[in-house]
Amino acid sequence: MGRRKTVLRSAVAALHSLGIPAIGLEGDVRKREDAVRVVESTINHFGKLDILVNAAAGNFLVPAEDLSPNGFRTVIEIDSVGTFIMCHEALKYLKKGGRGQASSSSGGIIINISATLHYTATWYQIHVSAAKAAVDSITRSLALEWGTDYAIRVNGIAPGPIKDTAGVSKLAPEEIRSKATDYMAAYKFGEKWDIAMAALYLASDAVQ
Repeated sequence: MGRRKTVLRSAVAALHSLGIPAIGLEGDVRKREDAVRVVESTINHFGKLDILVNAAAGNFLVPAEDLSPNGFRTVIEIDSVGTFIMCHEALKYLKKGGRGQASSSSGGIIINISATLHYTATWYQIHVSAAKAAVDSITRSLALEWGTDYAIRVNGIAPGPIKDTAGVSKLAPEEIRSKATDYMAAYKFGEKWDIAMAALYLASDAVQ
């Protein structure tokens, strides 16, 4: 699910090239009607929903005094509200005994992608820091409630800077990127593969 057709088409084509069945559905996580449509379309196409990954994000650099309430609200709605909406609409299919769940004793999996900006403080990122702090709170609360009540496994991934992504190229000038690794624990940027492998682990039986 996404708002950009070209990105959706590219992702679906990449999966198809590997022989993996896939569909791409346009939608905005801020709109409940889009979430309902996309979740139900997934169920109608595949017959079940095993894993939900929430990775939508909005970001831009701006000093707090120059950030409009609408700009702040928009990022909160994409990151935090969007995450909750997708989880909420997927619940009936992910919970134990839900449609398509093979086992009546276990449910599906939710993985929420967060960030590390709010662990301390980050310049010109008050909107994103607040939004991702809320995502972390959603993850913990649902892990407690839905893990207990519905046997849904809820986890989060909080990446640092990931190279070759729009986030890094847009938010960090080259002169900053070239020196940033000097202050990183592993002296290097993370890679998309790192997030993919973390998600794969959290979605597998190995995590139990």
